[in-house]
Amino acid sequence: MKLPLTIIVGLAGFLSLAAGLSIFAINGFLTLAAAGFSWVGLMLLLFLLYARFGEVKNLLSKKSAKYGANMAVMVLIFSGVMAFMAFLGDAHKKRIDLTKSGRFTLSSQTVKILKGLDKPVKAIAFYRNESGSMHAQQRQRMRDLLEEYSSISENFSFSFIDPDRKPGLSSKYGVSEYRITLLMAAGKQIKVGNEKEEKLTNGLIKLIREKQKTIYFVKGHGEKDITSTKKEGYRAAMNAIVSENYVVKELLLLRNEEIPKDASVVVVASPTRDLAQEELNKLDKYYEGGGALLVQIDPGHPPIFQTWLEGHGFKIQNDVIIDQQSKVYGANYLTPVVYAYHKKHPLTEGFTLASYFPVSNSVYIDEDPKKGRYQLALTGPNAWTELDKEQLESGEAEYNDEREKRGPIPIMAVTTHQMKGSEDAQGAKRDRYGKLILIGDSDFADNTNINLAGNGDLFLNTINWLAEEADLIAVRAKKSTMTPIIFTESQGRAIFWIPVVMIPSVVLFAGLGVYSRRRLFR
Repeated sequence: MKLPLTIIVGLAGFLSLAAGLSIFAINGFLTLAAAGFSWVGLMLLLFLLYARFGEVKNLLSKKSAKYGANMAVMVLIFSGVMAFMAFLGDAHKKRIDLTKSGRFTLSSQTVKILKGLDKPVKAIAFYRNESGSMHAQQRQRMRDLLEEYSSISENFSFSFIDPDRKPGLSSKYGVSEYRITLLMAAGKQIKVGNEKEEKLTNGLIKLIREKQKTIYFVKGHGEKDITSTKKEGYRAAMNAIVSENYVVKELLLLRNEEIPKDASVVVVASPTRDLAQEELNKLDKYYEGGGALLVQIDPGHPPIFQTWLEGHGFKIQNDVIIDQQSKVYGANYLTPVVYAYHKKHPLTEGFTLASYFPVSNSVYIDEDPKKGRYQLALTGPNAWTELDKEQLESGEAEYNDEREKRGPIPIMAVTTHQMKGSEDAQGAKRDRYGKLILIGDSDFADNTNINLAGNGDLFLNTINWLAEEADLIAVRAKKSTMTPIIFTESQGRAIFWIPVVMIPSVVLFAGLGVYSRRRLFR
């Protein structure tokens, strides 16, 4: 049967309109092609309505048309209910990350910082908007990340600018590169490169901190070198501290009359030679005046330095911790695995990652909450403190229950010194506390081991607690161990619209066509 020309024109108009709307849905914006197809389709459908107005009028007056109208109303109601459910799902969404590494879950540190935002933060991402290119994939990765951030805090918002399409805005914000995200708050701004959570969070830390605090590393006695890139060096540790928005400096005690006033934390990382009494006195004065000290020792530590630490309540013997259970975790018996942390101290109460301490010394202290004395990290029960150097050298170490101690062995401890009635920066009277943390190992934070399991997080959390930056004490974002498939915005919309909307729509309209042919035109 030959179809009338007006019907052919109407079908062409319907297909043209459908093509225009599909292009718009997939691209996410009105392109010239989408506008052209939609306009031609509307004109052809209007022509059909005008040419066959009488037939349409008679069709609508039939009883069967009323049933058809009722069905259309039901479809609209059903569609409205589904749209309302989708709206509720978007407003109260709950995402589940099923990846093994938790790739799509923000780190606890990021969540903690976002929830603590007390002022609006605006992120402007400068990315090229090109469909089907690497630029589009990079843009989508950053959009996904920023959406995660904004879902955590109402004070975090974001927008995108294409430097090619809006060069004036790029010039206004002083951005001349692609893949740059500008974080702004209270007249301050920080530039962040690429799409990594750790970089974005570090930029956020720098943005919301009113000033940078200074961490000093004592040198001159064989301590760990923060400039060294060798395996035993501390260059990676220094970089990690800097990424938390601190300033890191070296300190020669003999050249200074006292610890610098701007010192938030002073680190003494495993001296191999004894400090002079004059230097120890300076450390005492700083600590008793409310300063924060992080001290690390290794087996074979200097004797005078051990005596100084014992004067602050620590119980130390020149031993080496043996942990046979370490082999289960892929380490050797000279590398104790620590997975037990004090649950009532703010530094370790929420910490659950295992930490590795190669060739370490036991660190005991009599716990006393009133004096702020806690054993913060302990080995498993099968570890012991080995005192026989000959057995260690021969590789045949055995536990001696008469001389040596069985685990759990403390490897990290803290004590405090209360300084009553001192004035803070605003002149208000309040009690201050000197804080001293002793760790029986320095290798756990060197260039080789700082990225191992929970070592880096434990080290940085210790610095943050001593520096009174409690909101930074958390587990940080880890580097990705997988490469996911990244879709552009257009590809993502196509995956949604084609199977979810377009194909079902074709089936629906085909059914309506069959129904109309059988019931309305008989």
